[in-house]
Formats: sequence, structure tokens, C-alpha cells
Amino acid sequence: MGLKSTLSRPLAAFVARQYRQWQQDPIGTQQRLLQGLLAQGQRTAFGRDHHFAGIRTAQDFAWQVPVRDYEGLSPYFNRVKAGEPDVLWPGKPLYLAKTSGTTSGAKYIPITNDSIPNHINGARDALLHYVHATGKSRFLDGKLIFLSGSPELETVAGIHTGRLSGIANHHVPAYLRRNQLPSYQTNIIEDWETKLDRIVDETLPQPMSLISGIPPWVQMYFDRIVARTGRPVGEVFPQFDLFVYGGVNFEPYRKKLFETIGRPVDSIELFPASEGFLAFQDEPGNPGLLLLLDAGIFFEFIPAERFFEKNPPRCTLADVELDKNYALVLSSNAGLWGYSIGDTVRFTQKYPFRVVVTGRIKHFLSAFGEHVIGEEVEQTLREAMQQHPEVEVVEFTVAPRVSDDPAVPSRHEWLIEFARPPHDAAAFAAALDAGLRRRNVYYDDLLRGNILAPLQLTPLPAGAFQRYMKSLGKLGGQNKVPRLSNDRGVAEGLLQSQL
Repeated sequence: MGLKSTLSRPLAAFVARQYRQWQQDPIGTQQRLLQGLLAQGQRTAFGRDHHFAGIRTAQDFAWQVPVRDYEGLSPYFNRVKAGEPDVLWPGKPLYLAKTSGTTSGAKYIPITNDSIPNHINGARDALLHYVHATGKSRFLDGKLIFLSGSPELETVAGIHTGRLSGIANHHVPAYLRRNQLPSYQTNIIEDWETKLDRIVDETLPQPMSLISGIPPWVQMYFDRIVARTGRPVGEVFPQFDLFVYGGVNFEPYRKKLFETIGRPVDSIELFPASEGFLAFQDEPGNPGLLLLLDAGIFFEFIPAERFFEKNPPRCTLADVELDKNYALVLSSNAGLWGYSIGDTVRFTQKYPFRVVVTGRIKHFLSAFGEHVIGEEVEQTLREAMQQHPEVEVVEFTVAPRVSDDPAVPSRHEWLIEFARPPHDAAAFAAALDAGLRRRNVYYDDLLRGNILAPLQLTPLPAGAFQRYMKSLGKLGGQNKVPRLSNDRGVAEGLLQSQL
């Protein structure tokens, strides 16, 4: 073993011990963290506006601070972006993480001196927990690649601004930087396809041991490797031991990714966001992600089915139930207060608290009252692929097809790009319908009552999702296609981009 892999083992044991300490009192850890956040927040414009000085409990906090998304907090975010200090957190932020996704355009999420360790240490600690749990550390001696956005930053009102992955790139520990690929010159290329070719050029001669990124973009990288060499990725990179991913559910991509690799490799799932690094897979083989309760973020949870009520209940860790969907609400040392990040989670375990990400609160399909969520369609597709083992899926999305003609039934439309299509498309569509009916009683009722017809399966040509994302200027990086929508915006955009 090399020096890095040897030294990582005692460090991994030390970090694991630190985590066990706060895991012994997770609820108390969160209560103390909230008090610390409020003490700091009293000195801000937001804290004065919301009477932080008088808040004593999480219930007081919920009374004083309403749940808001980016649009709701935009008056404060705009002041931060204009360079005003002490708005949401004392002083000015260290960075603004630029991301898309609102009706008004780009979002600018503050990252402060206090919150940057959360983003950096979360990824580090995920790797160290893997080392501690498995004893495997050889990957630290090879070359590591993090498929990410450009690390080139611009300045907005004196604040460095860019994509979160690019910001994080500036904080890769020195002991890993020598191992890191791609080069800075390649990483700043904006055009994803040009950048991808350059990444392949740089990595092909190297002993790659860890590959990390959002699964669909890693698959594009793997496909280029196979096209260039004619060999599976695991043969091209015999030292490739560990795949690290996050951002989307891995299951729809698992089969094709591992077939492209050609052999088993270990994997770690992360739950990163521009708003904070929230959880990671700390136990190999356990799909639950350990919620990071001592990293500057106070968590609240709203039952997903009640999220759109005027005053929905806000649960703390003490109140949550297993196997129930919750919308995630954060308050943090980045200056986020009662902030809805849009993700939904389900608790799989308590003490320690572990979650799986189940979708987006705004990404659901309920055009007919069925309220189908992302987790249901992803599990349904996975089950159908198990029943039809010849099938490989590149990407998919689900949308309603509403008919105004009584003679033409309404239905769900599944738009799927296959790497290998089903031998019997009708049987595959029937398996999807049956799986979703088992998971969603409302969908089953609609079909039983002939209000909806069985779903429509629409195969898309090779490269369809890439062309669609390219037409939006969102090819590569951290961008993702919604798994399902309550309207036909994504579906029609996909169909139009193929013309």
C-alpha cells in the first residue's frame, strides 16, 4: 500500500469515533445546533425581522419563521447578492453557489466561512467511513476523477460565484490534488461534449481508481471510453475500485453502468446539494444514508402529503416516523432559514437516523388526482426491468397525456430511451402499469374506474435526452432531467428536440 492509503486508516477510525459521539444523542445534538444558529442569526437583518432573540425552542422557531423556497427568500438573497453584509448570516458569504431551477432564472445560494466545511468534510467523511467499514484504502493511491462543473469563478459584488462542484474543486485537500483528474485546463471547458473528449484523452493512460459523478453523465464518460478502446471500463482501468455518485436515484442506471464496467466495483451514495451536504452512505450495502446532524444544518420535516397546506406541520427528528415521505426543510450556518430545498426523503432507520431520497416535492404527477411520486416510478421501472432482463434503460421521464376528446382516453405517458429495448414492448408496458398500480392505490382506482387508460410507452431514439438537455444549455455537470412532471413541458420538449 502507498502512504495515502496507509495513513487513511487511522484517520478513518478517528472520524468514525467522532460521528459515533453525536449519534449517541442525535436529538440533543440538533437542539444545541439550533440554539447556536439562532445566537449567530440574531446579529442579522433576518434575525431581527423574525425576532430571533425571543426564540427558545424549535416550536418557537416554527412560529416565527415560515417555510419558504428560494422565491420566498429572494428579497434577502438579492440583498446578499448586492454585497450587503449581515443579511442572512454575519458578514458576507465566502461564495455564491449558482444553480438553476426557478421561474426567475438562476439561484444564488450563499456559502459562508462557517458552512464551507460542511460541503468539503461531508465528501471526505463518506470516503473515510468506507475505508473504516471495509478496510479498503488502495483507491487513494490511484487517480481520482470528479466529473463536475467548471471551477472557474466569476465575481458578483466582490463575492466569488460559480457552480457548487466548481467551488468544491478549489477545496480538494492538497494530499489528493496530485491524484485528481481532469486537469484545470480541461475542467474549465464549458461545452460538455468537448470537455468529455478531453477528459477521455487525459484519463485513458492513467491508473484510475475512483470515479465520481452524477450517473447519467458518468455513463456518457464510460460510453466514450468503450467507443475509443473497444473494451469494458473495468478492463481499461483495472485499478478502478470505487464509484461515488449522487444527485439522482442510481437504480435505473445500475444495470447499464455495471455492464459497461464489466465487473463489480464498490459504490458510495452521497446526498449533496447547493444548500448543504446532507447525508451519505456510511454502511456498504445499506441503502439508507446517514443524516449529518452535527454539520451546521438544523433539519425539519413536513409530511409530503400536507406540504401544500397553508400551515403544514413541521416535525423535528423527535417526531418523524419510518417509511413516510417528508419534504426537507433546512436552517443552516449558510444563512438559510426555514428553507425548503424541494427534496423529499423517507426514514429507513432511527438511532442512527438514515434516509433515502424519494424525489422532489414539485416533481409529482397528479393530473388526475393520483399524486404519483418519483420513488414510485423508479421502483416500478426497476421491477419491470427485473421481469424483462434484456432491457437496458438510458433515461426516462413520465408525463400526463390529458385528452379533451371523450372518445380518446387520458393516460400516463412513459418516455424511455432504451440502450436495449424490450423484446415485447406491450408486455413491458403492462409490467410498468401493474407495478405502479400496486404502489399507488389512487392510480389503481383511476384505471379500475376507466378514468385512465393503461399507460402509453413511447420509446425515444438514442441520444434523445442528451439532445434535449443540450437544447436547454444544460448538458453535463450537475443537471438532471425530472423523473416525472405534472404537465407536458418536459415531454413535449423531448419530442420537439428529436425533430
